[in-house]
Amino acid sequence: MLKILHRLIGITGAYKTRIRLSYITSFVKGIMMKAPLVLSFLMIGLFMQGRMDKRKCLYLGIAIVFSVILEAVFEHITNVLQSATGYMVFADMRMRLGDHLRKLPMGYFTEGNMGKISAVLSTDMVFIEENCMGVLSELVSFLVSQGLMVLMMFVMDIRLGLLASLVTGAFIIVGNLMLKTTLKHSVIKQEGAESLTEEVLDFAEGIGIIKSFNMLGERSRRLTGEFEKSCRESIDFEIAYSPWARALYLTFGIGTALMLALSGFLFGRGMIPDTYMAGMALFLFDMFVAIKSYYSQMARLTVTSASLDRIEEVFEAEELRDEGKKSLPANAAVNAAVPAIEFEKVCFGYTDKDVLKDVSFKVNAGEMTALVGPSGGGKSTMASLLARFWDVEKGRILVNGEDIRDVPLGSLMDNIGMVFQRVYLFQDTVYNNIAIGRPDATKEEVEEAAKKARCYDFVMQLPNGFDTVIGEGGASLSGGEKQRISIARCILKDAPVVILDEATASVDADNERAIQEAISELCREKTLLVIAHRLKTIRDADQILVVSDGKIIERGSHEELCAQNGAYAHMVTLQAS
Repeated sequence: MLKILHRLIGITGAYKTRIRLSYITSFVKGIMMKAPLVLSFLMIGLFMQGRMDKRKCLYLGIAIVFSVILEAVFEHITNVLQSATGYMVFADMRMRLGDHLRKLPMGYFTEGNMGKISAVLSTDMVFIEENCMGVLSELVSFLVSQGLMVLMMFVMDIRLGLLASLVTGAFIIVGNLMLKTTLKHSVIKQEGAESLTEEVLDFAEGIGIIKSFNMLGERSRRLTGEFEKSCRESIDFEIAYSPWARALYLTFGIGTALMLALSGFLFGRGMIPDTYMAGMALFLFDMFVAIKSYYSQMARLTVTSASLDRIEEVFEAEELRDEGKKSLPANAAVNAAVPAIEFEKVCFGYTDKDVLKDVSFKVNAGEMTALVGPSGGGKSTMASLLARFWDVEKGRILVNGEDIRDVPLGSLMDNIGMVFQRVYLFQDTVYNNIAIGRPDATKEEVEEAAKKARCYDFVMQLPNGFDTVIGEGGASLSGGEKQRISIARCILKDAPVVILDEATASVDADNERAIQEAISELCREKTLLVIAHRLKTIRDADQILVVSDGKIIERGSHEELCAQNGAYAHMVTLQAS
């Protein structure tokens, strides 16, 4: 229990002082919660002893009203200090998570972790933020209130105090057993939520393929199975929790009955005065409410523990090292004596699969190098390593003579522009999707980039022109239109090195011509690394590298490779036929 509370406090970071101050206000609130009962007890005693007068009645009445007002005031202060702090803590945590995800290697996002990330953001953080941060102050109030009730019983009679202590101890035993059981089921429940989120994302993203292959029934059964599994795990959690919840209520009932029986026995034997018996009638049904409420709230914290485990797991994912100090000024003039790009004996693999094996080549400034070869040979991996989506295992990659691991990631990305075959546009305006390339660009510069990318005309035909909000992923645009917008933002960025993953591979003939024109505008005076599928688009490349099974098996110009009558010549013959 204390470990869970310590972990909760640990995530508050700079807000710990506010949380600690809330303990003080919660302590005062706990006292004020029981003050009306104690004052009422004094008032009843004075009435029964015949010592009450108007003045005492007035003072005690004012004190009761004042204690209720103070309780409300300190509860408000506690909420401001703690509950509001919870929202601030998780606002900062979401920003830290975004910054952390930005620094992770791309492989993290292809290893089935999207469901985990989504569950952490949409389930775990929200649950702790809304259900648990405000509980901390209540737990302090409950403990203080219970302590005051036990102390009051000792004041009335030591035997009543001992019995109250025993019943409180029984609550602690039952409550801790309940926490141990529910903690185990909380982990299962939260893991099920992650699995369900992963399946929902997979179903939503692949709905087009699912429909086209008439697999709605099969995939729906899988999704339904995940929902049913999540339902069963939630019910199992409640089944595991319910007996202990009933045990808490049973302990409450038995404890209350024992206190009533003992006080009646002592009163019948003349061992406690009638004023104390009247006080017991006043205190009786509030005697163990605080400790019962304490453990009822603590049950929620078991889910919190499992949620914190997953949050910490995402934060513990190893980031790409970004400690480089050497700079590559954006759009800086290149040194003609130094290759713009150089791979030196690069080796790389995904998990247990080797992808690149001792790859070496150079690309001079202003030249175009094309990567061709069979699928799975390592072409896209080479482009991804240049952009440092992953780090090489052996060897090194240099840009303008500097090892990219010695350059800050931000500086590296300022020098590299990328156009992918699969384009992703954000659910935002066309203007903002283009301006991502350079956020400080003027409106005229954005429009000029759109014109060069051959997308200005169709953008102006949209309902609100550049202010038109496009669907998530660019769903409201055609493939060719999305591709031209992606080229426009790359033109706006104006990076000296451009990586092209065959941008015309999956568009129609009309769009292909417009895209080729846009690419020509993009590539002027740039150093190009092109992943080519259509060989006719790279005939004029300064250098063509044939990549197969993680190795460069041929290199040279189009004419040189055709004259060798090797793998490249065979590919040309196949495409021509």
